[in-house]
Amino acid sequence: MQSAHSILIVEDEPLIAMMLEDFLDSLGHKVSGTCDTVQCALDETEKGGFDLAILDVNLKGENVWPVATKLREKNIPFVIATGGHVDPPPPEFDNAPVIEKPYTVDRVTPAIEAAFAA
Repeated sequence: MQSAHSILIVEDEPLIAMMLEDFLDSLGHKVSGTCDTVQCALDETEKGGFDLAILDVNLKGENVWPVATKLREKNIPFVIATGGHVDPPPPEFDNAPVIEKPYTVDRVTPAIEAAFAA
């Protein structure tokens, strides 16, 4: 198994966030926090204290790209999470790992590994 990491979940659907927390816990990771808005995620990124973020593309109608930009500036890896019904990521995030909903442990694990390998 990969080593344990501290992960920030950025997801506006509470049930999906809880399911993701359960998956990460079962994989031996620690959830550093959960954000459901772009502003919360930007604030948490400024504070730091996590190794990776999982970013839902659309947070209550706002695109998550400002958060992705800030994470990249701070050299914090991230995974893009999408329901598949959105525009593709901007070109600067083409190389970021993507997981599509519905989440499964089998989808989450390789995406996290790819984010750390990048």
